[in-house]
Amino acid sequence: MNRIYFDNAATTPLAPEVLDAMMPYMTTHFGNPSSVYSYGRETRLAIENARKTVARILQANPGEIFFTSGGTESDNMAITSAIRDLGCRHIITSPIEHHAVLHTVEQLDHHDEVTSSYVKLLPDGHIDPDDLEMQLAAHSERCLVSLMHANNEIGNLLDIQATGDICKKYNAIFHSDTVQTIGHYKMDLRKNPVHFATAASHKFHGPKGVGIIYINDNIKVNPVVFGGGQERNMRAGTENLYGIVGFAKALELADAAMEQDSAYIRSLKEYMIAQLEKHIAGVAFNGDYKGQSLYTVLNVSFPKTEKSEMILFSLDMQGVCASGGSACSSGADIGSHVIRAINNNPNRVPVRFSFSKYNTMAEVDAVVEKLQQLI
Repeated sequence: MNRIYFDNAATTPLAPEVLDAMMPYMTTHFGNPSSVYSYGRETRLAIENARKTVARILQANPGEIFFTSGGTESDNMAITSAIRDLGCRHIITSPIEHHAVLHTVEQLDHHDEVTSSYVKLLPDGHIDPDDLEMQLAAHSERCLVSLMHANNEIGNLLDIQATGDICKKYNAIFHSDTVQTIGHYKMDLRKNPVHFATAASHKFHGPKGVGIIYINDNIKVNPVVFGGGQERNMRAGTENLYGIVGFAKALELADAAMEQDSAYIRSLKEYMIAQLEKHIAGVAFNGDYKGQSLYTVLNVSFPKTEKSEMILFSLDMQGVCASGGSACSSGADIGSHVIRAINNNPNRVPVRFSFSKYNTMAEVDAVVEKLQQLI
């Protein structure tokens, strides 16, 4: 049975060119980047070249890019640094953030290090900018605003410029989890009013276990991990050399083909919307799916029946990979916190389909046909 992989917001297949770029650093170029002899120097050079590539594509200075183990570590680091080093005493976030943000904020609040609050959501799942401004105006102490650029479950896009401008007005620190958008949209971090941004290469056909944190030059934060002086003293530990090389290569490929890839993937999403509306009675969609939304993500809402309750399991049996929420919490079968926050209707079953350049119209047809049989 041919598997159909429609869960690209969880992770993407590694691009063959990325594997090719990584291979030498898994085999012959194995030196420790901190060693002074030639083996070490050539791997140190590979890391710094990767940093320059990433910085160029994201319109940042190389000194603002730090390599990490992925989006979760980067989000944790941004939030912890804002509290510990930048004097933030209150955090404003939203109930539909990734758990890497929500659980970090909960921990800090629970230990009385900070207070926290949620910004109101509009009916389509977007955040209410007026409420954000009202909350910032009401706090005399410095605030951290942590809002994701694109929601990983419903795909809603934040107006990062407008949000950053509001933060600036109240001298707030702005962290945006950009894990779903870096590699999928052109980014200009020099122009965007963000202090921290985060990415993970496995969201754009790079390897797992490597990410970045962008830390704006205008703020100074201290290391979170101590030991050697790696990552300019910001993160001790021998670097994930081939991961870092893979990250830069994947971002380079994504950036070069962004225009055509995004148009193609968007057409798959639009085609699936049309086919579902045509063939499945009572189908609906979560979030602002035709408006300010990720072109890679479609969150479908099916009417609840005895059959549709088991839909993810049934799809899996039929060789189709999709998800009910974030991959990171799929072990805990409590439903999606994002869907609960925006549209808590017990008579609907949400399924997230997310696409990549490797998917096809024929796969969409096959999945819609299977859904017709299953519902």
